[in-house]
Amino acid sequence: MAAQYGLIGLGVMGENLALNIADHGFSLAVYNRTAEKTRAFLEGAARGRAISATYSIPELVAALERPRRIIVMVSAGKAVDAVLQELRLHLTAGDIVVDAGNSLYTDTERRARELAADGLRYVGMGVSGGEEGARWGPSLMPGGPRDAYDELAPMLTRIAAQVEDGPCVTYVGPGGAGHYVKMVHNGIEYGDMQLIAETYALMKHALGLGPRQMSEIFAAWNQSELNSFLIELAAIVLAHVDPDTGEPLVELIVDTAEQKGTGRWTVQSALELGVPVPTIFAAVWTRTLSSDKDLRVTASHRLAGPASGVPADPGALLSALRPALYAAKISSYAQGMALLRAASQEFGYGIDYAEIARIWKGGCIIRARLLNLIQQAYRHDPALENLLLAPEFAEAVSSRHEAWRQVVATGHQLGVACPAFSASLDYYDTLRTARLPANLVQALRDAFGAHTYQRVDRPGIYHTEWLPPREGSAAPR
Repeated sequence: MAAQYGLIGLGVMGENLALNIADHGFSLAVYNRTAEKTRAFLEGAARGRAISATYSIPELVAALERPRRIIVMVSAGKAVDAVLQELRLHLTAGDIVVDAGNSLYTDTERRARELAADGLRYVGMGVSGGEEGARWGPSLMPGGPRDAYDELAPMLTRIAAQVEDGPCVTYVGPGGAGHYVKMVHNGIEYGDMQLIAETYALMKHALGLGPRQMSEIFAAWNQSELNSFLIELAAIVLAHVDPDTGEPLVELIVDTAEQKGTGRWTVQSALELGVPVPTIFAAVWTRTLSSDKDLRVTASHRLAGPASGVPADPGALLSALRPALYAAKISSYAQGMALLRAASQEFGYGIDYAEIARIWKGGCIIRARLLNLIQQAYRHDPALENLLLAPEFAEAVSSRHEAWRQVVATGHQLGVACPAFSASLDYYDTLRTARLPANLVQALRDAFGAHTYQRVDRPGIYHTEWLPPREGSAAPR
């Protein structure tokens, strides 16, 4: 019998997603460009399941029922274009192609237009949760034609993570909406991890705590408002001992963090849309600077730091860290949700922010108790302009900002870099300031470039000749 779904790409994510689909009662034909990889999968993990092997794209297409539904699980970029180029030769109008990789949303928009010319329906679907999520239930963010999603929904709702109010999948919106939401998800993830790493740095360098002590603190925090997958994972990672040396494994890992581009894409899109996301930007540039290890080692011998690395009141700093981390996380999420709001308006995605918070509650990397409150905030006010203005979040950050300031000030005083903590606090303080020094910025712009300005006491657009004319000339300098 013809298979219900096709899947291209048997990397770790592809294999696990295929097993997840098959385990939920759907038949599957798979293809990988390396035939040996396909054989090994069919003889190993896929044995006994309704998964059949194919060894070319034409054979895969021929093995599927119509309309064909094919999931592409290959690396973002040129590999996706190459697969689509060959698929187009064999598919017919009405067939559905799902790109389940981390593609840039503008690439998804382009591919959707190109395939639509052949009558093909293209779905860009974000998948979060890593290999464990792909196998046992990810958070899924599909965008594209609504009718294509409706045909895929019986399968997607079964394989997605399940939370108390439904499966962690929803129709996100047209075009590249699914991949845009996944991109912002990853940007928030960058900020979350950087905030946790800075907390670790302050515990280590300012408080002198060891990984085992830190693990116990993070485990306790995971029973509080900070409950989340990443806090839980931090406790696990910090407790892990290297079997070869008996040392905490985290201390044996080189301090250079890699990145695959989604955080950078988030910042680039935010700049294009004019939306500040300073916490995500701090996380991106910190990863970038971390990769220049040799430069940092050289600088550590040449650039001065504070004379003392000990806080005046270690107990007070430790007590401040938990509320500060929670407040900073709220600020970071607020930035990400503000970016989603701007993109939805600019690109016509029609994103339901409460639904996005709901599907992030299970399966994905940033799943957290905090998302319940975010979901409730947007259900109460779908037009909420900024998450920090929701009553519960306004109270949460207002009651924690003194601890937040203490953490940032202590970090700066002791020379322990905390760019994400600082950026999150600066965003909060800038947002709550009714009158910013931007009036001086605009005056300077008008003075050197005649960019004009507005006044607070009367309507209209104004320009002032701020500088005296050059000697012997009536023209301003």
